[in-house]
Amino acid sequence: MKILYIHQYFRTPEEGGAIRSYYLAKGMVDNGIEVEMITSHNKRYEEVKNIEGIKVNYLPVFYENELGFSKRIFSFYRFMKLVRKKAREIKNVNLCYATSTPLTIGLSALKIKKELGIPYYFEVRDLWPEAPVQLGVIKNRFVKAYLERLEKKVYKHAKKIIALSPGIKARIEQRQPNKAVELIPNMSDVEFFKPELKNPELEELFDVKDKFVVSYFGAIGTANHLEYLLAAANASLKAELPLVFFIIGVGSQTEKLTYLVKHFELTNVRFVKFQNKQNLKLLLNVTDAAYVSFANKPILETNSPNKFFDALASGKLIITNTKGWVKDICEKDHCGFYYNPDKPQDFVVQIQPFLVQKNQLANYQINSRAVGETQFSRKIQVEKLIGLVNSYQHEAFTQNVGQLSNRP
Repeated sequence: MKILYIHQYFRTPEEGGAIRSYYLAKGMVDNGIEVEMITSHNKRYEEVKNIEGIKVNYLPVFYENELGFSKRIFSFYRFMKLVRKKAREIKNVNLCYATSTPLTIGLSALKIKKELGIPYYFEVRDLWPEAPVQLGVIKNRFVKAYLERLEKKVYKHAKKIIALSPGIKARIEQRQPNKAVELIPNMSDVEFFKPELKNPELEELFDVKDKFVVSYFGAIGTANHLEYLLAAANASLKAELPLVFFIIGVGSQTEKLTYLVKHFELTNVRFVKFQNKQNLKLLLNVTDAAYVSFANKPILETNSPNKFFDALASGKLIITNTKGWVKDICEKDHCGFYYNPDKPQDFVVQIQPFLVQKNQLANYQINSRAVGETQFSRKIQVEKLIGLVNSYQHEAFTQNVGQLSNRP
């Protein structure tokens, strides 16, 4: 069995960031499935690496979170064209696994199916074009209509659709009621991230001794709307709470947020550059609560944020400013809380019991780790995908046997 895996932003643990595709690809390789990845890098030449049994083809397509809309579109289009060319060079592929965003990845898979006869599974991380439409990135109604038709076409021709959250699954099923949609959410790496007692040396290094640390880690973009975090930090300062807020990452909004922190003299907010997985673990050691942030748009309530799952594995109190399934888990499993981001004082009220009652904080952190272990462990999610790949292999084998038996 050989899988062609397409992900424009494939990352390894050493590189940091969203490494779901690394885990899934490695899981397939460990189960005897050959995986060849097509991704991109910011160099001017193609490169091929063997990463723990995964053959990774790096295409020269520049992309950064700070790019404007038109440059992002160009990057998506260039990658789509180069993927199809590279796919023609890769032989003996049984199945294509294509993961969005962007939606153009689905178009690549569709073209590969038509040109090379390779069926595809389409993994939906974000609902395009609905997400950029609600965020105001796509305003032209003709472009919107075109992308909606493309979305429908990609879903229709997929062998299976993989959704990363219950909300995404429900919305796709509304659009394609006859299509099989499977749920494989992001994963908690409970083997790597573990609850730890705070290291006094790290507390001194990060200057957070006797402080309650709230950390945001991930992309710093428009969709994340970290102005909400700054408002909560400002309210905390006024209430004289012993809180420190870390913003860990990079993105298009970093410069704006840095200006706002200086302008409003938010002395309890600190920026930390993007970190790989090992360094993030050090920062999480001194962290008490993880902050999950999105703009107030209904479509973003369906997201499956990586930061949430790493925080669960680390046993952190979860603070979310968005409704949806993350809020539901926090409330149902008593591992965190939701607050109204338009009312920063609500944050102050809800965080105070965890500052005063250390047992309550400890219980919520224990619950957080339990959710990561029992619902979202890497092992559970990889097994789901292996099951889907094996079912496809069995189906293909049965069809081939049937065709042979019908020959005269």
